[in-house]
Amino acid sequence: MTAATADIDTPRGEGVFRSIPVAANTIIYAGTIVVLNAGVAQPGTTALNLVAVGRAEAQANNQGGAAGAINVRVRRGTFLFANCAGADLIAEANIGEPCYIVDDNTVALTNGTNTRSVAGTIFEIDAATGNVWVTI
Repeated sequence: MTAATADIDTPRGEGVFRSIPVAANTIIYAGTIVVLNAGVAQPGTTALNLVAVGRAEAQANNQGGAAGAINVRVRRGTFLFANCAGADLIAEANIGEPCYIVDDNTVALTNGTNTRSVAGTIFEIDAATGNVWVTI
């Protein structure tokens, strides 16, 4: 590898879709954080060892179904999620740092004393709402 000496048209993966098998007895709502847990998709939640894979593009209702009976369509990119409060409130000074999953629509500044998985990277704080743009 060599450092660039001219402009580069770097390929981008923003907006890339994946179709992922959904965990048994699980509903994933459209617009929410999707994680992988033991190889199947589930909604974001406070737990360790989850891998954030993107945002659900449509609801995936596998209630009553076995693991993998249906798939959820997931998009990678930068999305707006609810900001936590108190000591876990994310601020402008935190841009570029990791944030952590509280639930399927909320992110926090800290890992909650090692109880939360990484959601992604803080991209921006929405000035109007205080919510957080997160790159997953």
